[in-house]
Amino acid sequence: MKKQFLRSFLVLFLLFEIGHAQNLLSDKSNFTRQDTLRGSITPEREWWDLTYYHLDIKVNPDEKFISGKNTIHYKVLKQDSIMQIDLQAPLTLIKAVQNEKELKIIHDGNAHFIHLDSKQELAAINSLDVYYEGHPKEAVNAPWDGGISWKKDKNNNHFVASSCQGLGASVWWPCKDHMYDEVDSMQISVNVPAKLMNVSNGRLRRVERIDDTKTYTWIVKSPINNYGVNINIADYTNFSEVYNGMGGHLDMDYYVLKYNLEKAKEHFKDAPKMMKAFEYWFGQYPFYRDGYKLVEVPYLGMEHQSSVTYGNKYKTGYLGRDLSGTGWGLKFDFIIIHESGHEWFANSITAKDIADLWIHESFTAYSESLFLDYYYGKQAASEYVIGTRKSIANDIPIIGVYDVNKEGSPDMYYKGANMLHTLRQLIEDDEKWRKILRGLNMTFYHKTVTTKAIENYISEHSEIDLTAFFNQYLRTIQIPALEYAVDKNEIKYRWTNIVNDFDMPIQIKINGTEQWLYPNSEWQQLKTDSKISAFSIDEDFYVNHKEL
Repeated sequence: MKKQFLRSFLVLFLLFEIGHAQNLLSDKSNFTRQDTLRGSITPEREWWDLTYYHLDIKVNPDEKFISGKNTIHYKVLKQDSIMQIDLQAPLTLIKAVQNEKELKIIHDGNAHFIHLDSKQELAAINSLDVYYEGHPKEAVNAPWDGGISWKKDKNNNHFVASSCQGLGASVWWPCKDHMYDEVDSMQISVNVPAKLMNVSNGRLRRVERIDDTKTYTWIVKSPINNYGVNINIADYTNFSEVYNGMGGHLDMDYYVLKYNLEKAKEHFKDAPKMMKAFEYWFGQYPFYRDGYKLVEVPYLGMEHQSSVTYGNKYKTGYLGRDLSGTGWGLKFDFIIIHESGHEWFANSITAKDIADLWIHESFTAYSESLFLDYYYGKQAASEYVIGTRKSIANDIPIIGVYDVNKEGSPDMYYKGANMLHTLRQLIEDDEKWRKILRGLNMTFYHKTVTTKAIENYISEHSEIDLTAFFNQYLRTIQIPALEYAVDKNEIKYRWTNIVNDFDMPIQIKINGTEQWLYPNSEWQQLKTDSKISAFSIDEDFYVNHKEL
C-alpha cells in the first residue's frame, strides 16, 4: 500500500518543492513530501543494496560547473523496477542508461525515479549510469550550510571543496542519499585544470593528463557514507609520514596550500598524537586500507572519511579559542582532534537515520576530553568536559525526528559528551569503560546502527540497566535535579525533573568523605555519626541540585 501511494503521486508532485534543501542543524518542524523522500527508506530504495560507485566528473572552477556521471552497482534484494536516485536542484539529472538503453525518469523535486526496463533478478549484481550537470548549490557558510565552496587562495588560485552533512551528498552528485545503505567501495575520478590537484577519499590510483586538464582517480576500499565523500581542489603540495599503529604501518598524508607547507609540518604533529590516543581509547583506526589524510580547505573542516578536511587556520583550540574556558582546549587543534575522532564514530560506526546523529557527535565531542586524558590526565579531561556545559541549550531533545532527514538539538555535542562522561562515573571502572568504547568499534565496525543498538550494547556490557538514563538525556530536555535538605547529622534527598524509573546513583562528599547516594523520586534519608558541616555533589555527574 505504501508503495502504491508513493507512486500514484509522482506526477502530481512533479514540480513540488524543487530545490528544497535542509541545512545541518536547521530549525524545522513542518515536514514535506520532499523531506520524506529524502529521509525515509522508500520502497524505491529498499529493494536494492549499494555495492559500488564510480563517480566520474569534470569540475570547471571558472564556471562553477560540474558535469559527469555516476556508475551505480547494486544487488537486487527483491524484484522491482523503479529506483530512486537523489540529486538536488539546480543540478540536472540528464539521463539514466542500463544495458546501453536510455531509461524513463520521473523527476519529483530532488528525488528522481528511474524506470528499469530489464528484469531485476533476485540476488543479481546490476549497474546503471546516471548522467548529470549544472551549477551545484554554493555553500554560504560551510560546513553548516553545505554545498560547494568556490574560493580563491591568496595567490588567486582556485580553492574548491565540498561539504554536505545534513544537506546530503546529492547536493553535488547523484546517489542513493540515505545513511542506512553505505556503498561497499568506490572509485572517484575528478577532472580539474592541470595546474590544480583534486584530493578525495581513499588512495590515489593514477593521474592522467588530458590537454590542459588532469584527472585524479582515487580508490576507496572500505564502506563509505555518502556525505563522507569529498572533492578538494587547489594548488596543493603533499607531505607524509608512516605511523606504526595497531593495524601495522598506516600512511598519513597531508595536503596543504603550498605557501602553508612549513607551518603545516609543525602544526600537524597533532595528527599522529591523535592516532595514538584514539587507538588506545577506541581501538584500531578503521581505515588502514584507505590510509589517513588531512586536507586543507577554505572552510572550518569536516569528517570526510580517510580525507579529513582542515581549515582551523593553524591555531590551537577552535580558531584560537578554548570552547571549555578552562585552558585545556588550547592544548590541541580542535579540528584535527574532533574531525579525526569521527573516523571511529560517524565513518566506521554510522547512524542509519540522521535523527540519531548523536552517535556521531556525542562520542566525538567526548573524544576531545579523552585526548586530554591520554596526554594530560583524568583531571584535565574532567575539567574540559565540565567546562563545555556552558554551551548546552537544552532546547530540544538530542534525538531528532525519524524518516524526514531531521537531526536533533546541537546539544548532541556537549550535552552528549557530558552524558557519556557521567556514564563513565557510573561504571566506576575506567578499564571497563575503555573496553566498552573499543567493543563498540569492534561490534559495529563499518556498520550502520540505531540508537537502540548502541544503548543495548552499553547496557549489556556495563551490566547496568541504562534504559531510564538514556531516556532522560537523549529523549528529554530535563536535567535531573537532586533536591536535598541537611539537618544536623541527617540528609534527606530525592531526584526531581526526571523520567519514569530514573534512579541514577551519584557520588557525594559528606564532611570531605566520598560516598554514593542512591536516590529515586521518593524522599530518602541518610544519617551520619556526626553533624554534617560540608556537603557537595561530584561535578563529574551532569545534574542540577537544589538545597531546600
